[in-house]
Amino acid sequence: MAEKGKGGDGPITIKKYANRRLYNTATSSYVTLDHLCQMVKDDVDFAVYDAKTGEDITRSVLTQIIVEEEAKGDNLLPIGFLRQLIGFYGDSVQKFMLPQYLDYMMQSFEKNQSEMQRYMHETFGSVFPFGKVEDMGKQNMAMFEQAMKMFSGAGEAPAAEKASPKEAQVDEKGEQLAELQRKLEDLERQIGSLSDRKGD
Repeated sequence: MAEKGKGGDGPITIKKYANRRLYNTATSSYVTLDHLCQMVKDDVDFAVYDAKTGEDITRSVLTQIIVEEEAKGDNLLPIGFLRQLIGFYGDSVQKFMLPQYLDYMMQSFEKNQSEMQRYMHETFGSVFPFGKVEDMGKQNMAMFEQAMKMFSGAGEAPAAEKASPKEAQVDEKGEQLAELQRKLEDLERQIGSLSDRKGD
């Protein structure tokens, strides 16, 4: 969890002006996207507001940071993932479930990465555990791929069903949501099983 802002009384407020300049109210100084990127890496919580309207624009600024980092050559987002993610926009079922699920997956991924780093630190000086690191990396990627495939299939209906009346489509959406929830619970159990095996 990100650390709170100055004094621990909540996120640091960043104001964005019409000239695109960003102002850190905690330090009374102008900052850049690189500064905000470092704050994220340092686990410092902040929120960005439009200086004129007061609108919370934190999401768009964080997205802009990702775009900037990708442009520098630090490509963390595979093209296939980006295509799938774009395809999810506009689907009510996936819009409801996907953000929460991706947040859960990232937390799980971060936990696995921390465990891997701890393992490497504890075994420093001995034979480097290539197999252990490779296995954990494969598990992390497998979880992400399984999640994306699950959501890709969740919004698709057979051709005959697509031609059904509106009432049937509403029922189908309800069934899909229930199936999606079951798959989510199954995957959570699988992740828990993986974590238990690594702890043995």
